[in-house]
Amino acid sequence: MAIRFHRDDVKIKEKAPLYQGFLSVYRYSLQHRLFSGEWSPVIERELMERGNAVVVIPYDPVRDEFVVVEQFRVGALNDKNGPWLFEFVAGMFDANESAEEVAVREMEEEAGLKAKRLIYATSYYSSPGGTDEKLTIYIAEVDSQSAAAYGGVPEEDEDIRVHAIPREHVMTMLEREEINNAASVIGLQWLLLHRDKVFPIQQEQN
Repeated sequence: MAIRFHRDDVKIKEKAPLYQGFLSVYRYSLQHRLFSGEWSPVIERELMERGNAVVVIPYDPVRDEFVVVEQFRVGALNDKNGPWLFEFVAGMFDANESAEEVAVREMEEEAGLKAKRLIYATSYYSSPGGTDEKLTIYIAEVDSQSAAAYGGVPEEDEDIRVHAIPREHVMTMLEREEINNAASVIGLQWLLLHRDKVFPIQQEQN
C-alpha cells in the first residue's frame, strides 16, 4: 500500500497576514513532500482562515417536513434567484464548544427548535484549495410545528425567516437549484441515502 503523507510532510517557511476582519487571509510560504519522495520548491498559497462550522438539517419524520431557513448571503449577490438563500441551520464554533453544543445553540437561535434526537451525518472541507473551513453535518429530529417564524441574533446581523416545508417540495427545490449551497445539498443527499435506517418506523408507516 502507498505511503500516506501527514502534517510532518509540510514545512511552513513563513505565514504572513494579508487581511484580518470578519474573515482573515494569510499568505503561506511552504514546501511539501512530493510523491517521488523529494521536497517541492518553496511555493506560496493564500488561505482564508475561517474555522469550523456545524450544519443541522431539522427534519420532522411524523409530518415528513424539513425546517428550512432563508437569509441574505453576500456571496450570492449575482445568483439568478437573488442573494436570499434557502439553507439549513448553521453556525461557527465558539471557544471550547463541541459540535453537538454548536448544533443545539444554533437550532435555538436560528429556528427556535429543540432536537428530540441529533444524528451525526458527515464532515467535509468546504474548499480546501483556499480555506481551512471544515463543516460537520447533523440531522435533527424535530417537531416542525414548534419552529419560530423568524430567527437569528440581531447583534450578529442575522435576519432569518423560517419555513416548514414538506419533504417532496424540498426535493423539488433541490432539483430546481432553489437550494444550491453545498452544505444543504450534501446534508439532504446524506439523509436521502440513510433515511430508512435513521427513521425506520416512519418508513414503515409512509
